[in-house]
Amino acid sequence: MTQRRLSSAAVAALLTGLAGLCAPYAAAADNPTPTADSKAAAHRAAAAPATLDTLSRFFARDGKVSLTAAAPRIQGDAVPVYTLSPEFVAGRAGAPVAKLEYLASTAVSSDGQKASLWSVPQGTTWKVVNIATGDDESRYAAAGAGRLPGGTVFQEPQINAWYVQKGATVLPLDEDAVRAVGARGTTLAAYRQRVQRAYGDKLPGSAYAKSGKAGGYGQSPEEVRAQAASAGHGGGTGTAGVTSVTAGAGALAAAGLGAVALRRRRRGANRG
Repeated sequence: MTQRRLSSAAVAALLTGLAGLCAPYAAAADNPTPTADSKAAAHRAAAAPATLDTLSRFFARDGKVSLTAAAPRIQGDAVPVYTLSPEFVAGRAGAPVAKLEYLASTAVSSDGQKASLWSVPQGTTWKVVNIATGDDESRYAAAGAGRLPGGTVFQEPQINAWYVQKGATVLPLDEDAVRAVGARGTTLAAYRQRVQRAYGDKLPGSAYAKSGKAGGYGQSPEEVRAQAASAGHGGGTGTAGVTSVTAGAGALAAAGLGAVALRRRRRGANRG
């Protein structure tokens, strides 16, 4: 098991010159589908010269490749990343299982290292708000499309489990999800019961959330925001076309459902 390197002081320093975290976006729809323009704008933000320069430093940070030889490139299209919805956990009628958080682009260095760039709309532009090692987002998006075409691929941040959901079916996409719901998956109703038992007392406004334990990892929302602020501002271009996006590091941390950008576990071999 290895840890995704997210939101450390070193990464925050690398992110200087890129966007800081955006304020949460008002939800115009519970589960919007990103438009082609949105994906293209996120791709442009990821491929901007300033972003590629930051990526070179990111890939060279441990001496695996030299700064000049890193030659990062953006591979494939930006993919939507959804995470478990607090409204679904709370049992709100009609709430989707997950909400759109950001669009992720995969970057690859000359020596084969991979990183995921998280982009969100900010005003009329798109901004890169985080860099994470590996390519979990694009890999699980592809895996989910293969298992349930047209389904919603989403993450349960608290246990870093990835699933795909379509209709009444929820299928696991990684080992953490298999441990949670079994290899054959579960029904949407049974999954709701499981997450209600696990997180129902950790929703916004709960005593747990007010205690400052963001996602159970002992980091307060204030600390999350302070780390985010150190990342700076700027970079990225495009036209915003996605609504219902909660931006940045620790997407559900403030909701008490996980600190994905603070503690991102990755299991297994050959995971970039």
